[in-house]
Amino acid sequence: MGVLASAAVSAADGLQEPWKNFTEDLQQVGARMQARLPERLRDDPQVQQEAGTLILQAMAREVLEALGADESHPVFLPSLGAVINIFQPNADTVYLNANVDDHGSYRLRGQSGSVRIIKMAQFRALADEVAFEEGPSSFQALSYNDFNDLGIDDQGRFDVLLSRKRPQGYSGDWWELHPGTGFLMIRQMSSDWANERDWRVAIERLDTGVQRDRPGAAELEARLSRLSRRIGDVALSLVTHVDDMREAGYLNRLRIMHTPGSLEGQFYYEGAYEINASEALVVEAKVPEDCVYWSAILTNDIYQTIDWINNQSSLNDAQAHVDTDGVVRFVLSLDDPGVHNWLDPAGHASGAFQGRWTGCSSTLIPKVTKVALADLDDFLPVHTVRVTAVEREAAIRERRMQFQMRPLW
Repeated sequence: MGVLASAAVSAADGLQEPWKNFTEDLQQVGARMQARLPERLRDDPQVQQEAGTLILQAMAREVLEALGADESHPVFLPSLGAVINIFQPNADTVYLNANVDDHGSYRLRGQSGSVRIIKMAQFRALADEVAFEEGPSSFQALSYNDFNDLGIDDQGRFDVLLSRKRPQGYSGDWWELHPGTGFLMIRQMSSDWANERDWRVAIERLDTGVQRDRPGAAELEARLSRLSRRIGDVALSLVTHVDDMREAGYLNRLRIMHTPGSLEGQFYYEGAYEINASEALVVEAKVPEDCVYWSAILTNDIYQTIDWINNQSSLNDAQAHVDTDGVVRFVLSLDDPGVHNWLDPAGHASGAFQGRWTGCSSTLIPKVTKVALADLDDFLPVHTVRVTAVEREAAIRERRMQFQMRPLW
């Protein structure tokens, strides 16, 4: 083979070899998922395809990071949500991530909004070799920063520096960048989707050149080389969570939930559920006297939040109706019982029920009662708010519109 021919083969390998390795590694993700699925679900063709979709969603998240994350020229990218339905996103929260260098200096500025909760977590960087099969235990928040603590000018603008140390002589808003931070996560939580406005946030690094150089070949290859492993790790991380609760005895029962990366000031409770077409679960709790936010959501058996845009699979303090005795009662059933506070599992006869109390004067675990669907009217208070089929359809259409009006991408 001539010198020119050898050079051509070598150049081709430079493109082909990383892609060959990537696709070969990616082919193993399906087998890893099949082995990871709980035994009761492993041979269910419906769950198998849903698990395949979960892999695609993990791929979407990791590809976005591989393409757009840059600690020297960061930007807040979509992290979780209705399309990237991994790590069980909250229906009311918009999640955005930006990678950072913990020795860097950053500036965040933009336009304030009116959502009740907007906090930024500083998270430890996730190592490439993290074994997510044991759960995302390294998903650890080092600190939280609250945008509502910032100064806002008369045009609604904010401006805050993020660095290891406050710049000498600087008197404006400043947040400490904690050692070990690898990425920032902004959570914007809205109860009233129609009227509460999300904040707009931009980020830039101040201690590097303002322009971005052409990424080097080695850097681009490194992003691709770690991608397939990360896709599998993320997709597999929580697929046994619902079955873990079932095995622990929390089927149609609720428990306190402890999770790495949980939002500061938030109390979680959860449990697995299972019902048939003739049954309903009534989940009831006294609403705390003071509360910034509360909600309830449903997940499927592999711990993805059930489609909350096209189904009423979640309700929050602005959407749910609290009965005259101060108790909120959610009804979980496969068919619509004509109750305002129906949680629609969208055909999932089993999965998880999860709730949140945030900034509340008290926190409690709601009571769960299984009743025959035919006896539901006798079980609920006489003042329970009802809806007709026409009203339900109108509510879902409005819900869908309101959610899409939020800045999701």
